[in-house]
Amino acid sequence: MTHSSSPLAARVRHVEALLESRGLVDPVELDRALEAFLARASPANGARIVARAWVSDEFRARLLDDAGAALADVGLSMGGGLQVQRLCVVENTPAVHNVVVCTLCSCYPIALLGPSPTWYKSPAYRAQVVRDPRGVLESFGFSPDGEIAVWDANAETRYMVLPMRPGGTEGWDEERLAGLVTRNGLIGVAPV
Repeated sequence: MTHSSSPLAARVRHVEALLESRGLVDPVELDRALEAFLARASPANGARIVARAWVSDEFRARLLDDAGAALADVGLSMGGGLQVQRLCVVENTPAVHNVVVCTLCSCYPIALLGPSPTWYKSPAYRAQVVRDPRGVLESFGFSPDGEIAVWDANAETRYMVLPMRPGGTEGWDEERLAGLVTRNGLIGVAPV
């Protein structure tokens, strides 16, 4: 089943049509708002956050304690939709590697990671990463040491992984560090 043919997508289209028919929503304005949001939604946003956390212990601590407040420090937010979601940032360490999933649908911090990859929305990924996270990571060509923690996103809370800073990057500026960070690293299915 594709995203656009899912029962939820059909319900959303039905509600949108009702709102339009009653003059409560202008379809052109709705399209413009969506396009503007998606134009700003990018994995580069998450990469900027990670790079800042790698160079600033103060920002890193704030990010891990209250990610929503920390986002404002870099001019970002979890807003843009009908509801503001809470962002929880989980930090990879030598002992624990984090990976993110949404087992119910495909909840995902679009503003920070860009549109979600197709595999993230697939029922196979959503089910298997909970049962066999190590096997899923190996299918991505990644085999972390230590414990693997799986974080299940939902309608209210989205997760983003703070990867470990690669060795040999001491003295690098934020822009150069941000260039190392990938969307898959922010989800936890790839190293950085």
